[in-house]
Amino acid sequence: MAEYYDPETYPQQWNYLQSGTIIDQYMIERELAHGGFSSVYLARQLSDQVQVAIKEYLPRKLAHRTWNNIVVPNSEETRPMFMRGRALFFEEAKVLATVKHHNIVEVVNFFQAHDTVYMVMTYDYGLGLDKILHRRVLTINESFLLTVFRSLLKGIDVIHKHQLVHLDIKPANILIRADNDPLLLDFGAIQKFPSAAAKHQAKILTNGFSPVEQYDNSGRLGPWSDIYAVGATMRACLDLKIPPSSTERLKQDSLPLATKTYKRRFPDYLLKAIDWAMQIHPEDRPQSVVDLAEALKI
Repeated sequence: MAEYYDPETYPQQWNYLQSGTIIDQYMIERELAHGGFSSVYLARQLSDQVQVAIKEYLPRKLAHRTWNNIVVPNSEETRPMFMRGRALFFEEAKVLATVKHHNIVEVVNFFQAHDTVYMVMTYDYGLGLDKILHRRVLTINESFLLTVFRSLLKGIDVIHKHQLVHLDIKPANILIRADNDPLLLDFGAIQKFPSAAAKHQAKILTNGFSPVEQYDNSGRLGPWSDIYAVGATMRACLDLKIPPSSTERLKQDSLPLATKTYKRRFPDYLLKAIDWAMQIHPEDRPQSVVDLAEALKI
């Protein structure tokens, strides 16, 4: 008989690794972030006390943590999906360990423990672009946009050259370090391209930033998909709010062109590049990072 996990009686503190927990060669300090599929912790290497970020695979709809930190499926019915997701997470870690660039979070280790998998990344100090926009702590001008997105596009280009697409570029996944130096985070949605639509993984979608083809099981994903997300992120920097979703825009596009809305505040070439990147249909957008970089004159 299947054993079921009851969230009503399950202790909340077991959802996350507690401070002081030793796992492999690291000690957990505190939780940094969590989502539906994973949690990220600040930790220290026991050997040299260097701080790192550790991402743990724990999809809360499929599995839970026991009192001794073992991660187990919620039921026999969820076991196959949990096992498949765990394998994909491990593959993601192996791929990212080979992708190196100053503006991409670096995976330095990955390992299996507690019946799940962990990805160890360098820990950088900075402020999320989403928080910068929400708190309005920096002036968003031409210089800021070009500095941030020039470097960001170089990192994205490296990802694309590995035949990968990020598929979750948004302000919350961009850390702004000193001198407006960006770092692209969270590769939980990453996929290879080209790939058959039937092989698409479980979708990670962010309204306002995901392009229409990402919502469609038959949609063709590629660099142009990340280009839309970059354009939407730049538009969010102008509007200081999340753009309307691409699916809403497909039905009725109420988003005014940046070239009209901001023509007195930003140069025309910059606004045209943002509008181009945010074209609803994939074939109407820049098809590569090189195309967008040329439009941005960077």
